[in-house]
Amino acid sequence: MKVLLAGATGTLGGPLVSALAAAGHEVVGLTRTPDGARALAARGATAVIADAMDRDQLLTAVDGMRADAVIHEMTALAKAPVSFADMRATNRLRKVGSAHLIEAAGAVGATRFITQSIVFGYGYCDLGERLLTEESPFGVPHGDRTDEPIAAMVSAEQQAFSIGGIALRYGLFYGDDLQKMRRMLDRWSLPVPARWGGSIPLVHHRDAAAATVAALERGIPGRAYNVVDDGATSWRALVQAVATATGSRKPLAVPDRLLRAVAPYAGVMMTRVNMRVSNELAGRELGWAPAYPTVAEGVRA
Repeated sequence: MKVLLAGATGTLGGPLVSALAAAGHEVVGLTRTPDGARALAARGATAVIADAMDRDQLLTAVDGMRADAVIHEMTALAKAPVSFADMRATNRLRKVGSAHLIEAAGAVGATRFITQSIVFGYGYCDLGERLLTEESPFGVPHGDRTDEPIAAMVSAEQQAFSIGGIALRYGLFYGDDLQKMRRMLDRWSLPVPARWGGSIPLVHHRDAAAATVAALERGIPGRAYNVVDDGATSWRALVQAVATATGSRKPLAVPDRLLRAVAPYAGVMMTRVNMRVSNELAGRELGWAPAYPTVAEGVRA
């Protein structure tokens, strides 16, 4: 297929461009800058330069183009979000940018549409030990600051479903950023909660890319799929595993309340989320299974 990939130079974009090309698909990456276009060319992809938040610019850029599918992997996160304010641009992308991409999908004649979503839509809270599936409540407001990112995830999913698209509810990405995490550990700028050990669903970047290709090829229109590894782990355990594997400093343990005070968004994720999420539907319908079923295996690799 010919695929228009939005977010082609982002966190998942690089591994996904490579995975799509390896599967025989032609990739046209959407990027805002000439530097992004050069990075895509180095990976064997062509580029369309446009800002997805500018509807007219985007539709002009794709005028006359034909594509079989559009994949939405856009965020506005140059680094991990610390505050809720850090999420605002990404929230707008999920709401407004999704609408513009759907228009672009119609303009290029795409019959497949995939959007990025996140397991945190099940709740930034302690959901206990029950295994969450795609049928579990998703997008329920908490009456706090997490309502805005949750509403943005729901908006992206519902817009995709409105045209028969697919939503991929990824776990927290890790893997290709281990050297960046090592540098942060060496600066003592990657803390862990002193007490909380709740489970966070994770997925290796390359596993997430493989699942996205599988969804493109075999996903059922209108479906959401959880894309997570086989076993959830705590933020503290993830960071400690990275420290051990890379030979960096042990992470700085910070009181849970202090983490939420100095890093409100990241602090909530690190000290209040506890969930276990099933990837059974993705295995059954997409034929996908993580190459790195656990964090220990992914970090070692």
